[in-house]
Amino acid sequence: MNTYLLFKSLHLVAVISWMAGLLYLPRIFVYHAQNSNKLLVSDVFKVMEKKLYFYIMTPAMTLSWIFGLLLIHEIGFGQLGQKWMVLKLVFVILLTFYHFYLGRILRQFKLDINRHSHKFYRYINEIPTLLLILIIFVVIFKPI
Repeated sequence: MNTYLLFKSLHLVAVISWMAGLLYLPRIFVYHAQNSNKLLVSDVFKVMEKKLYFYIMTPAMTLSWIFGLLLIHEIGFGQLGQKWMVLKLVFVILLTFYHFYLGRILRQFKLDINRHSHKFYRYINEIPTLLLILIIFVVIFKPI
């Protein structure tokens, strides 16, 4: 079996799972912020947020990194010298910071100290979409 294709397939599955969570969690935050004064509803959102973040998103992010690094190993670390690869890694690092920022927000909701409106979460929900588009175009077109 071709290990490169195996790692690439597993990388794509992990990235798709991670992206689904990065797009969905802020959406849950929108509804949570709108209903934070309703105790029962807020408690349901807390459970949903926790399970999504810790059981789906974080393992998917970890696997994305592991299989991505294995792919780099397979094609040779010399690829890290290419500008498109550096740019892709910068965007992936930004997605990783965004992931941990969502975790920080999750902890604030858990403690009932949300500081943002539902509109804020609607806006930040666009961040992973923009980064995903940039990553795909950089990887496919290798413009630099």
